[in-house]
Amino acid sequence: MSEGKRRARLRALANGIDPCFQIGKGGINENMLADLSAALDAHELIKITVLRNAAGDAREFMHELSSALGAEEVAVIGNRIVLYRRSTREGVKHIEI
Repeated sequence: MSEGKRRARLRALANGIDPCFQIGKGGINENMLADLSAALDAHELIKITVLRNAAGDAREFMHELSSALGAEEVAVIGNRIVLYRRSTREGVKHIEI
């Protein structure tokens, strides 16, 4: 499957999920990275909201998070970030792309 179709499929799947984290004026810290990593292991696809009082924009945070977590950048839609990382945890239902 081409990269564009893969990303489109992940974006479509992300439409049905609610954001599970928020990035505010405190930015990103080690505890947040640990929680995000655990969420990616459990769900594979997560959505994050960037609040208006955050110190950067959503695209900057997406690049920072994807490199820190080893996740794939799926999309930035307004103030929302969508990330994907295939889980290595046993018993997790994997997203079929």
